[in-house]
Amino acid sequence: MNKPQLHPESLMMSYGYKPELSEGSLKCPIFQTSTFVFKTAEEGKAFFEVAYGLREKGDTEELGLIYSRLNNPDLEILENRLTLWDKAEDCAVFESGMSAITTVLMEFLSPGDVLLYSQPVYGGTSHFIEQIITRFGIKVISFDAKDTEQDIIDRVEKSGFGNKVNMVYIETPANPTNQLIDMVMCKRLANRYSTEGRQTLVAVDNTYMGPLWQHPLKHGADLVLYSATKYIGGHSDVIAGACLGSKELMARVKGMRTFLGNMAGPWTGWLLMRSLETLKARMNVQEKNAQNVAEFLINHPKVGEVFYLGNIKDENQQRIFDQQCEGTGAMVSFEIKADKTEKGAFKFLNNLKLMKLAVSLGSTESLAEHPASMTHAGVSPEDREKYGISPQLIRLSIGVEHQDDIIWDIEQALENV
Repeated sequence: MNKPQLHPESLMMSYGYKPELSEGSLKCPIFQTSTFVFKTAEEGKAFFEVAYGLREKGDTEELGLIYSRLNNPDLEILENRLTLWDKAEDCAVFESGMSAITTVLMEFLSPGDVLLYSQPVYGGTSHFIEQIITRFGIKVISFDAKDTEQDIIDRVEKSGFGNKVNMVYIETPANPTNQLIDMVMCKRLANRYSTEGRQTLVAVDNTYMGPLWQHPLKHGADLVLYSATKYIGGHSDVIAGACLGSKELMARVKGMRTFLGNMAGPWTGWLLMRSLETLKARMNVQEKNAQNVAEFLINHPKVGEVFYLGNIKDENQQRIFDQQCEGTGAMVSFEIKADKTEKGAFKFLNNLKLMKLAVSLGSTESLAEHPASMTHAGVSPEDREKYGISPQLIRLSIGVEHQDDIIWDIEQALENV
């Protein structure tokens, strides 16, 4: 029989690793070293020529190990495995999700450029876009899920900077409202604002869906970004980020990473390799649990609107979901009916017994937080109101506990509201 094309979850145990190069160790060792020994001076010279782009790598040549800020076996194997889920050509891993995001924005945006970006986004991303890159002469134009393609075009044209749009950056589903942005539409916008000498890029923060439930590169994205802390790490014990895309674009991302010095370390790489082995199993359980939690919340008298990808009421949002999503995810946000203040939400959060009151998401344990005063505290009150981040909104990240226990905890907390 011909050997089949193995699935990513099967390859997570072995892809890119040769036990014979590490004394037969079944698992990749932690290469806790800052530098690597060259066999000869000529070899060292050849490695640096490729690493610094002085020449192209030969067809059969492999980039040699130089220094752990440039490359390290744990990270190289991890990056190779991460490419399998999104069918990307290359990957770069960072010390945090924000490191990945900021490196991409700094590499591909220059003074005078325009960044077209979706709202809402994670609070840290919002702060970097609106408060930091604007200090370097980069202009930003925002849009949201309610805007049509023509609305966005009109806004860009009104700004007078249509010929300067260098990137379309989106987070979809949006944190914390689960609103969807159409990636195919964003690719059309990018093509519209590309010039003969410059391709406008589409970058997608795919953290909310992880590598399983959505694959942006299939829908026109040029770069896909993750806070690898979340589903990829999945155990609340490591901080990391990742960026994936074509070899050409990733060479630039890795180049900027080298000089910013925000590459992940070997211990982080080893932890993420461990986590990848159970990624699909974990995410499947989390998705199923979230479906049951959402159904419970939708039917509870003390719960208002439930923001969940399996509970979409808008026709256009459903169209986008059908077009680009491959699962309903494990993130559920909902509003407490009690009042229009944070009082009811805080009562709920303070009475949880199984779920943990903490930020982050995508890990084995279920977490609950209050976006308006926590993850999105830096977003202006006007924008929080505009994008539905109300005082009574609670965000849940559903874990792998037994679904009945999660629902019991939510139910008893709601009884105290």
